[in-house]
Amino acid sequence: MVAQDNLRRIVLRERDRPGGANIGLIDTVARYALGAGYHVVIEGILYADHYGEMLQRLVDDHRGVTRCYYLDIPIDETLVRHASKADREYLAAVTERELRDWYREHDLLPGGIETVIGSDSTLRDTVDRIMRDTALSELPARDD
Repeated sequence: MVAQDNLRRIVLRERDRPGGANIGLIDTVARYALGAGYHVVIEGILYADHYGEMLQRLVDDHRGVTRCYYLDIPIDETLVRHASKADREYLAAVTERELRDWYREHDLLPGGIETVIGSDSTLRDTVDRIMRDTALSELPARDD
């Protein structure tokens, strides 16, 4: 899991901005993990104008199965889902105001490379779909 928020906010202590150092770090971490044979999920609020070029290069360069998903959740539903999180400290730190400031409706990457998943898809349906689309559901469980 390559988490944009973790790399940007925790590792680099950086604000989200075009050309930020976190964009290159996300690219490097993803490429390293892919090169080492891992499956990689890059997740976060990845604005198309900040992260689009890097994500497109990753898609173009990756030899394996690559899928991109855009969770198309209206802001009101986003607020409801956010409020249901169990982490009270996170809920206090990330308020409705921040969520509204961060929200960009239909911020899709150019070229139609993302599969759009709407708010009518349940968590279980979304996970099942991604597991099927990526063929991860066909892999045996790891014995770590």
